[in-house]
Amino acid sequence: MIEKIKMSKSLRIADLFCGAGGLSLPFYKRGHSIDFAIDIDKYSIETFKHNHKSKTANILNENIKSLFKIKSNLVYDNKFDLVMGGPPCQGFSTANRQNIINDPRNELYKYFLKFISNTNPKFVIIENVVGIKNKANDIISELDDIGYSADYRVLQASSFGIPQNRRRVIFFAVKKKLISKVEKFFKLIDDKEKENKKYFLKDALFGLRPLKPHPKKNDTKNEIGISGYFVEDIKEFKSNKYLDLINYGQVPKSIFNHKARFNNERDIEIFKRLPQGADSTHKSISDIMPYTSRNHIFKDKYYKLVEDKISKTITSHMKFDCNMYIHPTQARGLTPREAARIQSFPDTFFFCGPLSKTYMQIGNAVPPLMAKALCEAVESLNND
Repeated sequence: MIEKIKMSKSLRIADLFCGAGGLSLPFYKRGHSIDFAIDIDKYSIETFKHNHKSKTANILNENIKSLFKIKSNLVYDNKFDLVMGGPPCQGFSTANRQNIINDPRNELYKYFLKFISNTNPKFVIIENVVGIKNKANDIISELDDIGYSADYRVLQASSFGIPQNRRRVIFFAVKKKLISKVEKFFKLIDDKEKENKKYFLKDALFGLRPLKPHPKKNDTKNEIGISGYFVEDIKEFKSNKYLDLINYGQVPKSIFNHKARFNNERDIEIFKRLPQGADSTHKSISDIMPYTSRNHIFKDKYYKLVEDKISKTITSHMKFDCNMYIHPTQARGLTPREAARIQSFPDTFFFCGPLSKTYMQIGNAVPPLMAKALCEAVESLNND
């Protein structure tokens, strides 16, 4: 059965730089209204639309700057309860202390703040990489300038029942008159962390049928049974406690995006030889490591995942290869579905686009189980 939602007030939400929708998903699942979403990547928007069914939401494949070229009611007349997102902030990693709003590399962050200032939401959530904490005081100051009190925490995905080491910074901001809610928000998050069970890689990979690498190079559009399908109907869905958790109690009738990419014979041999937990320096592959010059110097790196441990961080680099994400018991890299499960996406969530773009979307996403904790904390504050 689908999870029962215990709340009295529905939130109106805008998700900026939304990607595939990992941050929005639990809000959507719990009955809130995703009224607006925007991202510049067309495949991410296709995925977002496919999985967030709404006849009224404005889901745009645009650069956020385009919203301010005209007097769009999306940013001048619309009122949201919550504005959230992960704006790219390349300039935040610099050592100098110049005002972040004036750093040209942070132009998109400037428009994120402008959107907040214009729409005047009750709550703001900003998600970003750990490196951004070096500029946390600057970000809090910028939010203060537009009328918001804010604070931040570094959250670890594995603390929320996600079988992955993934540290991210979460800022939470409210209108200044609601300042007490900032501390309460993070107290609610701390309480949620304490009640979560730990899961491991094998819990995420459970029940998916074994695959072999696709036998043809540059042939990702064609589907072959041994290497999997974008959509595969199943007679019986095998589950466990972790899968029950990420699937919201639903029983999938199909498996999506469980499709292995091509690997050459050398890589497959390396995948076979490496024991779990071993990398490119392991003696078992010293005689076939591609580090000798052959027209150019190979820089491949390898790592075989350990099924009884929490996974390493799923990243968008998987769009290039999965050599650092070798399946623990099969001689191939992880499929997009396996990576999505490690990120805590439900099995009913379909990723649109070519194989490389599905890996990119998954690697860039906010893990939905982490986002669920954020959602429940905001619900509590909104219901006060």
